[in-house]
Order: sequence, then C-alpha cells, then structure tokens
Amino acid sequence: MKNKKHRIIIISALITSSFVLAGARVANTRPGLMMRIPTSSNVKTPYLFRTGVSTEFHNFNPFNTAKGAFFEIEMGKGFSGGFSAVIPGDTTRLSKLKESQYNPPAEFGFHFQQRLYVYNDISVSVGLQDIVFRSDQTKEEMLSLNTSLLSAFVVLSSQKDLGEYKFNTYFGFGTGGLAPVMADTLDAEYQDGKLVQDTSGTTAGVFVGFLMKTPYFSRRGGMDIVGEFDGTGVNVGLRIPLTSDYRLNLGFTHMEKLPEWGNRYWSGHPGFTVGLDFAVPRDPRQRIQQGPSGPTNIYGSDGASIPQGVETMSLHRDSTITMANVAVSTLRDSMALMNNEMRNLLVRLNAMEQNSRFLSDSLSSLKLETNISEKNMNEAMRYLSRSLRYFYAGDYREALKEVDLALELNPNLALAYARRGSIYYKLGDVQRATINWNLALRLDPEYTDVRNILKALNENKLKSASFNEE
Repeated sequence: MKNKKHRIIIISALITSSFVLAGARVANTRPGLMMRIPTSSNVKTPYLFRTGVSTEFHNFNPFNTAKGAFFEIEMGKGFSGGFSAVIPGDTTRLSKLKESQYNPPAEFGFHFQQRLYVYNDISVSVGLQDIVFRSDQTKEEMLSLNTSLLSAFVVLSSQKDLGEYKFNTYFGFGTGGLAPVMADTLDAEYQDGKLVQDTSGTTAGVFVGFLMKTPYFSRRGGMDIVGEFDGTGVNVGLRIPLTSDYRLNLGFTHMEKLPEWGNRYWSGHPGFTVGLDFAVPRDPRQRIQQGPSGPTNIYGSDGASIPQGVETMSLHRDSTITMANVAVSTLRDSMALMNNEMRNLLVRLNAMEQNSRFLSDSLSSLKLETNISEKNMNEAMRYLSRSLRYFYAGDYREALKEVDLALELNPNLALAYARRGSIYYKLGDVQRATINWNLALRLDPEYTDVRNILKALNENKLKSASFNEE
C-alpha cells in the first residue's frame, strides 16, 4: 500500500514537472527578428505590424512538436507590444513518449518593450517578456499565470553597415525564461516519494545575439543570418525572403545538444524550427533605386530605416486622394524640370554677358592701341620733318638723331630707313647706306625711288642719280 502511494506521488510529481517544463517558448514567436531573445532598434519599425506561425520539431520518432503563432506592433514613442499563443511539446520521458496521454496546455503570452535611449547606431530598450497565462487542465476555461517564465530584461543594440552587409548585435541581461535552466527534471532525485530539485542555479543571466543581413535575394529584401545565446543554449537560423512581405524562418535551437537528440528529453531539448511570418508595410514604395518595378524591403535590419534612394508615398485608401496625390507629384516634377531649365538659361545668359564684356574690353583695348599708334605716327613724322631740315642744312649728325627717334616710335617706317640710308651715304658710309635702303625696300617693295638708288649704286651711276626719296 505504501509502495502504491509512492508510485502515485512520483507520477503526480512527473506530471507537475512536465507542467513546469512544457513552457519552453517556441522559437520565432516573440517580438523582433531574433529567435528567442529580445531586440532593440534605433529607429521605428518600417512595418505596421508583423504576424506569423512557427513550429519546433523535437522528435520525429516518436513525433513531437511545439507550435505557436504571434502578433507584434510598435505603437509609437518607442513602445511596442506583442502577443503569442503556443502549444508546447510533450515533455514526458522519451522512453514513455509513445505511450503518453498527456496533452500540453495552451499558453498565451504577452510581451512589452520600451526604447529608452538612442545615440547614433546604438539603442537601449527594457521590457517584460513571456507574461504567460496557461490553461488549467483541472478547471475548465481557467487560466493561470506562469511566473517561472516571466522575464524582465534590458538589451543594448548596435547596428553597423559593412559594405553590402548590415550587422546588428544585441547584448542584454534578463530573468526568468532568459536565465539558465536551474536543473533538468529528469536528473532530479526522489526521496520518500517526493521530488527533490537542485535549486543552486541562477534565476538571471545574460544573452547575446547577432543578425546579419546579406545581399542574397536582395530583390526581395535580403536573406538574414541569425545567431544567439538565449541564456540556456545556442540557436542559429536563416530568414529567407519568399517575397518582399513574407519570410521563411529555418533554424536549430540548442545546437550544442544536437548529438544527444535521441538519448533523453529535457526543457532545453534541441529542435529544428520552421516558421513563416508576414509584415504589413508602414508605407508603400513609390520609387526605389532600381526603378518603379524594383523590389522593396519592409523588414530593414531589425527595424532599420528605409534604404537611401527610396521615396515613400503615404498610404491612401481613397482612390480619389491617391490620384490627386499622383497629379500633385507630377506637377511637382514638372516644376522642378522648369526650374532646372530656368537655371540653365540663367547660366547661358551669364556666359553671354561675360562674352559681351570681354568683347567690349577688347574693342576698348583696340581703340587705345589705335590711338597710341596714331599718336606715335604723328610724332615720328615730326621727327622725320626735322631730320629733313637738318639734312638740307648739311647737319647730317643731327638729321641722323631725328631719324633714330622716329624709328623708336615706329620701327616700320620705310621712309625713315630710306632717309637714314641717304644720310649715311652723305657721311661716306656706303655699306650702312645700302643696308638701310634694303630695309626700306623690304618694308615697302613698291618704293621706286629706293629701288632706283640701289640700281644706280650697282651700276656705279649713283653720282648722277637724284635722291627723289628726299
């Protein structure tokens, strides 16, 4: 009788422990883009809300799964919330799993989070996670609060751009479900029919994680690689975009215990997870870099801002308002085009004004040079006139000085060279006279008097020739 009583106590303890352990939350059913840990972002999420489903496969033979659905939304000023409904896996001993008649109770969880601090690409958030109400199997339509999973947390986020990749890291501290598992129930000891558990574990711990957005499937928003330590074990996964709005989530939970997949079963049992989520964009895209028909990415990098080059258009339900908005946008583009054309015309006008000023300056300079040239010519002719008087007076040296002064003012006067040649001839310097006559003839090939003088000089008849150039 006593042994039977002990067996009943042991079975009751096992059922009670399965209630405690059944609350392992399903991956990808909490707010944020990670698998089990909370996240933070320095900007508002680019979607109105996100919802989806997820399943964790804990065993295939016998078949054992945990499944759930979720909904999350950011309500403004950095405050966001979420709801999840989960049916955990059966945590009966693995050897008895095929014979188990235990139906895990449904769980309903609430999640709240507030962004407190933002600086450049760093943000800090605090919140409560896994406020779980569990359906009580002993009472119909009754829910009980499971305080063992309740998690208060603070998380620090950093978002970096590494070329085509975006790398987000998360580091935080949490309690409850974010703390290490205190003890494996199946390793617990029974003394006098009572379950004795090890309470030396901690009820708080740290968690870390990263999310790397890759350029693969970039036309649908890019594939994400997720890795995290949730306080109990290591989880890794992929977020594969099926469209710009739908994502397929694949991953493994507690990878460090995968080698013991079929040996035993506990609350931190490894699992393979498959999920699908859908996000409703906050703003539809009007234009992106690839053109009007290109892809969109409403996920960003854990709520990252809309990529550069993307313009948005407010969501209008009324088609008339939408058409009016398109017309206004068209007019705005036309006005921008006209402004560009006006700027081009102004640039051309300025160029023409500069050319006009240049031509005016050139004309003024030409007039000045002409006036100077005329002044020099008049002055040179006065020197030549005085030289002629000195020549007829027989003062050849003074006549030569006046000619030299005339040539300084105008070195291209053929008459001056011809007169200087005649002066040198009178001074008996035939060689210099010949040089100057040739210079005069070079400047004025039609200078007949000089030509006749040179011809007479060559024929030794210069004495009888008259100096008509005088």
